[in-house]
Amino acid sequence: MRSLFIVFIACIGFNTLAQSSYFPPISGNTWAVESPANLNWPSDSLASLNQFLQNENTKAFIILVDGKIAVEWYFDNFTQDSIWYWASAGKSLTSFLVGMAMEQNALQLNDPVSQYLGQGWTSLSQPAEDSIQIIHQLSMTTGLDDGVSNSDCTQPSCLSFLATPGTRWAYHNAPYTLLHDVLSSALGVTVNNFILNNLTTSTGITGLFLPVGDNEVFFSTPRSMARFGLLALENGVWDGDTILGDANYIQQMAQPSQSINESYGYLWWLNGQSSYMLPGLQFAFPGSLVPSGPSDMYMALGMNDQKIYVVPSSKMVVIRMGNPTSAVVPGPSGFDNDLWERLSFLEQQLTQSVNEVSDIVIFPSPASEFIQVDGVSRGDFTIYDISGKIWLRGSLYNGSLISIEGLPAGNYIFQMNEPAIQYPFVKS
Repeated sequence: MRSLFIVFIACIGFNTLAQSSYFPPISGNTWAVESPANLNWPSDSLASLNQFLQNENTKAFIILVDGKIAVEWYFDNFTQDSIWYWASAGKSLTSFLVGMAMEQNALQLNDPVSQYLGQGWTSLSQPAEDSIQIIHQLSMTTGLDDGVSNSDCTQPSCLSFLATPGTRWAYHNAPYTLLHDVLSSALGVTVNNFILNNLTTSTGITGLFLPVGDNEVFFSTPRSMARFGLLALENGVWDGDTILGDANYIQQMAQPSQSINESYGYLWWLNGQSSYMLPGLQFAFPGSLVPSGPSDMYMALGMNDQKIYVVPSSKMVVIRMGNPTSAVVPGPSGFDNDLWERLSFLEQQLTQSVNEVSDIVIFPSPASEFIQVDGVSRGDFTIYDISGKIWLRGSLYNGSLISIEGLPAGNYIFQMNEPAIQYPFVKS
């Protein structure tokens, strides 16, 4: 299955021009559906999946294809209006909010956290404390000691020095939780008010961050979770309305944020990388985080297997809410791999027009921010410079826009990888 899914580099951030996604109305329960039969999904595979989800204590499961609901199942008296917690999957929503705040010029990623929380928010010396920046909270690299007796505690006495910021990755809840205080200080409103005024009114995403012990946990309906997944899939655009338009930040959210844990972006987990680390451990495992899943998939993952899977190559969002499964660990778990093994029938959607290539047309050239590629039904590509250095890999559809804003000016080769067809272009 994975061979049919192409490595996704979030900086591409393309929108498929030939087929636009559906967006549900901002209010009400109307949501267009897509028949699994039209997608060639076999009924026996769906029945097996349904039974697996029931056995694994699932309460809600949704698959969106091009924004439409292809599967929506509820178990154990749960409904589309039931409220459930996201656990750490809410971290990815916080990451999105940080991008929105930055776009509103309320903060910058390299700002010291103490600029918003004041001096003394940790037990560190002032120079050491001031070296912790917002980007370190987003990438789990603050260097604060996660081995304290309560790693969720946000009191200064619980936040002590262990490593220079940016040099150590550790899944540490306390520095993440304090991002909400950073946002509130920068924006002048609570995080919940910011969501209401900037997401609920424009996308229909409802929910609240509520205190649970030392943590702040987002609660919402399954469909609100699906709405957020669709917003992420569509690169911050909701039905033509740009909610987060910073292409660079969107790029950074869903690609490695540091070199220590390649499978972690800005509070998003990334599939398809060469290695990964897990919460509570200080060594990297070789291989992809979810071997049975699409290599371009990025994920919001929470305790007890609260899940948002975003798959750009097939324009899918998959949602799971529920109680603990049989393979629970914080963050990623064996459930991810078991689930995606049972979702192998999704490859049927990709069998048509895979890697069909006609004459390629790339324009404009010279190009400054984007190139548009015509003449390709679907396929994977590589962009490299004339020295052979690879700059981008990704997947596209006919008419895709590819962001090249991060490339230095110069001469480049665009190559469709299978079959190998090359086309030069110039970045101005």
